[in-house]
Amino acid sequence: CLRTLAAVIRETLKDALVPRAGVLKKLLAPLDAVLEGFYNAILLHHFDSHHYTSPYSEATNNLISFIDLLEALLASRIELELPLRCQRILFLKVSYVFNLISSSIPYVIKKKLILLLKKCVLYKSREDAKSGSLFLQTPSLSEDMLALSNAVLQVVGLTWLHQIPLSGKSSYFGSSEAAPGDDSQGGSDQTVLRALSLVVLKALEFKIHNSATEAEIK
Repeated sequence: CLRTLAAVIRETLKDALVPRAGVLKKLLAPLDAVLEGFYNAILLHHFDSHHYTSPYSEATNNLISFIDLLEALLASRIELELPLRCQRILFLKVSYVFNLISSSIPYVIKKKLILLLKKCVLYKSREDAKSGSLFLQTPSLSEDMLALSNAVLQVVGLTWLHQIPLSGKSSYFGSSEAAPGDDSQGGSDQTVLRALSLVVLKALEFKIHNSATEAEIK
C-alpha cells in the first residue's frame, strides 16, 4: 500500500496533462489523518529490535517504503497552495526522524533519512522559488521551516551529531579515526557528511533570519 501510494503521487507529479493540485487533494485529503497516524506509529516504533538488524529484512523494507512515501509527500507539497497535514508532518515532528537516525537501524536507512532532511531544508514553494528571496513568502512553509530549524539546533546543541555514523563501518561525525580495516582516509561517507553539514547550516541561517533579538541570534 505504501509503495502504491508513493508511486501514484510520483506519477501524478510527472503528468503535465492532469490538474495536479486537484488530483493530489482528492487522493490525499481522505488519508490525511491516517498518514499522520502512520507517521506517529511507525517512527515511534522500537527500532532496536532484532527485526531491523538486516538491511534486507521485511521490517527494514517496510520502513524504506514509508520513507519513500514521505519523500513523495514532500515533493507533492509544491502543488497545493495550502499543504495538508501529511505534507507538513516531516517538518513539525522531525524529532521522530532524529531519534530514528540515532537508533541501531541499518546504515542504509540512516543515510536515506539524512538525505531526506537535506531535501527538507532546501525545499521552496513555487512562489519562493520565483521570487528568489532569502525570506520565505509562504506562511505555512515559514512556520514549518522554523519548527525544523529549532529542532535541528536543539539536537545539535546536545550530543546527537556524535551518535551518527558516517559510514557502514565505525566512523562517526567529528572523528578522524579510520574504521578498522578501512584503508580509505577517515573512512567517512562524504555524501552524508555534506548533507548533515548543510542541514545544520541551513537551520542556523533560517533561525538567524527569523530571530527577533540579538541574544537569540548569539
